[in-house]
Amino acid sequence: MKALIIEDEDIASRRLRNLIEELAPDCEILAQLSSVESGYKWFQSNDLPDLIFLDIQLNDGYGFDIIDKLEKHPPIIFTTAYNEYAIRGFKYNGLDYLLKPIDKSELKKALNKYTETIDNRQQSTDIDKLRHLFTKEYKRRFMVKVGNQFKTYKVEDIAYFMADEGVIFLYTNVGQKCPIEYTIDQLEEILDPIHFFRINRKYMVSVNSVQEIHSYFNSRLLLKLTPSQEEQIIVSRERTTNFKKWLDM
Repeated sequence: MKALIIEDEDIASRRLRNLIEELAPDCEILAQLSSVESGYKWFQSNDLPDLIFLDIQLNDGYGFDIIDKLEKHPPIIFTTAYNEYAIRGFKYNGLDYLLKPIDKSELKKALNKYTETIDNRQQSTDIDKLRHLFTKEYKRRFMVKVGNQFKTYKVEDIAYFMADEGVIFLYTNVGQKCPIEYTIDQLEEILDPIHFFRINRKYMVSVNSVQEIHSYFNSRLLLKLTPSQEEQIIVSRERTTNFKKWLDM
């Protein structure tokens, strides 16, 4: 088996190669590339590999951009630091992915899946679905009414959203508080999950608002956010594992 690695993080690329060589010693790594541009150039002068390990988000574009240039492509195992909630369904659609940091046991499963032969036609359909997910346009700003005026807040200026007695409030990084006409469920759909995470039924927080994390009883976490709140802000038990992964992207 001949494989190609396209990964823009050097540490992740080296770790992936070492794990592949350990789990599949008969696998020849043809090259380790780090960008869309280097991918274009490599395929112009080389035959297709048997398998591609492809990072979805590269510094100069998406891994999908490389696939688009190929008339046909071999099986692909995607690597990503993306929120596991968002892409978990693709595990069951003939399309595999590895969540970074790459886990040895998950890589072994992906390699076993490859050796059992991947249906390329099914995978092509799933790639289109995954492309839509990763190129989705998320909400960039909110317009809110303040008195008789309307103000616009960019998402990067928002610390978190909080539900209070049926009303959702937007809190800015500098402590401004504004009511908005969205539910927490709706916010979960329209905000980029790389930057925002729903920690419980009441709060959806930005990664930059999390200042301190403490262990809390019953396998939960206690957070200190900026701007601060008087009440305790708890990550629910069922969301704790994915919250840790989200912070470790």
